[in-house]
Order: sequence, then structure tokens, then C-alpha cells
Amino acid sequence: MKKFKFSILAFLAAAAMTCSFTACSDDDDKSETPDTPVIDESDYHFDLFVTVDKHGGMSSKNTTIVNSTTSLAATQGVITVERQGSELGEYSMECISKGKYYYQINSNNIGFTKYQIVNDQVSVVAERPFKTNTYKVRAYAHAWLDDNTLLIMAANGDKDAILWTKLNTDDMSIIDEGTLSIKLIDGYDSFTSSGIAAYRESDNKLFYFYYNKIAGTTSMNATNEPYFHVAVINPETMEVESDDINTQQINEMAGSAYGELMQNCVMFDENDNLYLAAFNDTDEMEAGYLLRINAGETNFDASYNGYPNPDGKLLTVQYMGNNKALVYARNDNAPVSDAAKANTNLGIKNATSISAYSHYYAILDLTTGSKTRLAYNGTEIAYSGGRFAQRSVIFNNKAYIGVNTEDDANSIIYIYDISTGDVTKGAEVDGSFYFDMIRVIEND
Repeated sequence: MKKFKFSILAFLAAAAMTCSFTACSDDDDKSETPDTPVIDESDYHFDLFVTVDKHGGMSSKNTTIVNSTTSLAATQGVITVERQGSELGEYSMECISKGKYYYQINSNNIGFTKYQIVNDQVSVVAERPFKTNTYKVRAYAHAWLDDNTLLIMAANGDKDAILWTKLNTDDMSIIDEGTLSIKLIDGYDSFTSSGIAAYRESDNKLFYFYYNKIAGTTSMNATNEPYFHVAVINPETMEVESDDINTQQINEMAGSAYGELMQNCVMFDENDNLYLAAFNDTDEMEAGYLLRINAGETNFDASYNGYPNPDGKLLTVQYMGNNKALVYARNDNAPVSDAAKANTNLGIKNATSISAYSHYYAILDLTTGSKTRLAYNGTEIAYSGGRFAQRSVIFNNKAYIGVNTEDDANSIIYIYDISTGDVTKGAEVDGSFYFDMIRVIEND
């Protein structure tokens, strides 16, 4: 897909709206099943995130634009972006969304921000300076403990302790804050920056997935603990009830550095079983795993791997109901075009490069582990570019899936009917930009 540099007039400093979002809550994945009553779609809109020059997200400094649209149906035609969206400016693409609002650590790292994007303008609703615990933009985990209690967690500045803060999102007041009792183990000097947090409502348990490491000269050459930990926490007191190595002895969780601020790594099914995307770093590949903590249990089911025979890293997971999930994954053996090999500006050298066209969407059967590549009219969709992407949302019994392929001039949104399995072609997104995310936001 050919891309063109875009020069942006200073539209409003806009806001990032990322992190895992389903229609109304980060944990709503488990309620979006074919048996869920159909909602009034006119109460919601879609926000599309595109970047300039190369794929964004995960600390990218490239200009990002948000474009709002009421529909992603084919009748929308090609959704153009120029002068029809909000430039994110000083805001980060990685943040938290719920209902009609967005939340994030502000870019100057001095507090928490709640905002909206309405009529292509950023409107700050409330800001709250840090109290004692401080956090960095893009580097924290989160969980919703109820409709208006947001928990933020991350390693501190020295990465030798894990901090937590509870916010009342009605007014962004700080309810409480503290430090987990978890200590570094002998031989290691730091924690992973964010980890992954997930709240299980059925028995009021908070899970925190993390690992110890030995810091390197850069984050890329740190030495990680062999297997990540599962900490179980009482969310009311933040007391650590248990802290164990994962029973599957898997190396690392997906999204460990950035929490779930951009990509969905955790999902729940109707029975409140928790699923986590993870991987083992082998000589052949970063081999994806899908792990499960059964409802009522506190560590992974040692007999379960919902993603057998991986062809690369499992990047995102979203529950669709009926024991099926939508996954975004990488094929380390995907063919690399001659044009991509020659394009040194994008740094594409092989199928595992960040911008390589080696990523695909599939429907995963959580019982058998079988996966079926997303297809349209009997033909599998070509590989997408962009490792750091969340171009899919589960909304109103449909999956909206943005595909950013090498051969198509524009990105294309496919609409998967969860009840029937039918796939229709939806709107296109201007191919002059790199399409990285879709979010669903409740109207103001």
C-alpha cells in the first residue's frame, strides 16, 4: 500500500483514545455475545486513528489523527481524513476509553486527564495532579473495578516497586494509592514497566501479570526472568493474596511494556474464565500462547492452550461469544515482497519487522484451538502491516475489522456477523495514511 506524507495544519490538540475498548467498558467483552440484546447504534460512533509516514502507537512520535464517523458500512465509501479529524498533538495514542470518555496520564507526566473528542475537538473534562505516586505516559496497566473506579498500576521510576492508584472517574479524584507488597527477587533489579492488570468480577479478584528483569542499556537488551508471575490481589485493600510463577511456564505476556493501553491482551468469556495472550521466545520464533484461568481459580489451567501450533506471536484477543475469539497474529514465515525488502525507509527486512505485511486476523475456536483466517467471498484476506494495531472492535454482535494490506490502495473494513459468520465489505479508509485503530465511543 503506497503511503504519502501528509502535512497537517494545527488542528486542535487532540486526544488519544486507545486502550482496550468494547462498547461501554474494558470488561464488556464477556457480554458481547450473540445473545446480547441489540443496542441502538445511533447512540454510538466509531473513532478511527490514522498516522502519518509510518504506523503509530507504542511511543511513536508520528502525527496521529482521529476521525469520527457514525457508520463503517460500505455506504460510507472511502473515509477521508484530511481536515476531517483531530490531530492528537501532545496527547498519546495509548490511553483508556470507557463510555463517552477517554483517560490517560497526560503527556507532561504530572497527572491524570479525562477528556472527550466532540465535533473533531478535544474537550478536557477534568484533570487531577499526581499525589504521591507518579506515572509515565504510555507506561501503565489499568482495570475497571466498577463503573467509575479506575485502577492504575505500574512500576515506579526506578522500577524496583509496583505502584497503584484508584481514581473516581466522575470527578477524577484520587480515592487511594499505595505500593504493592511484591518485592524484587534475588538477582534481578527491576520490574517490567507496566505489566497487565485484569479484574474478575465474579469473585472480586484482581490479577496482575508481571516479571522481574535485569535492566540493560536499553529496554530491548534487558534480561527477563524466565517465566512471568500471576499475582492475585484483593482490590479493596490491595493486599497481595498470592504471587506465583505461571503454571504453564510461559516466558512473557503480550503487551507487557504498555499494559492494555492500545491492544487487547485479556478477555473473559460468559463464565468469567480469563484468557491471556502470551508467548515463548524460542529459537524459531516468538511462539504465541493463549492461556486460561478458569473461573474461581487463581493460576492458569496447566492443561489448556487455546492457541496450539502457532506460526508467530499472538498479538490481540477479543471474545466474540459462543466460545470463539477474534485474534490478530503474526506469521513469521509470511512471504516478504521484493518491494518491501528494498524499502529501507520503512526498515522492512523480514516478516517479523514491525511494519512488515505478515499479520493476519483469524477466528479462533477456544475449545479445539483451530483458527480460520478471515476471508471474504471465499478468499483469505491478505496479510496486514502494523504489529502495534487494534483495528478491530466487537460491537452490537458484529466484529469490525480493519485490514491494512500491501496491495490495496486504501485500508478496508470488513464486518463479521458473529451470529452467522457472514463477512461483508464495509467502508474504506484513505490509504494516504497508516490506519492503526478503531474505537467505539458513546455519543455525548
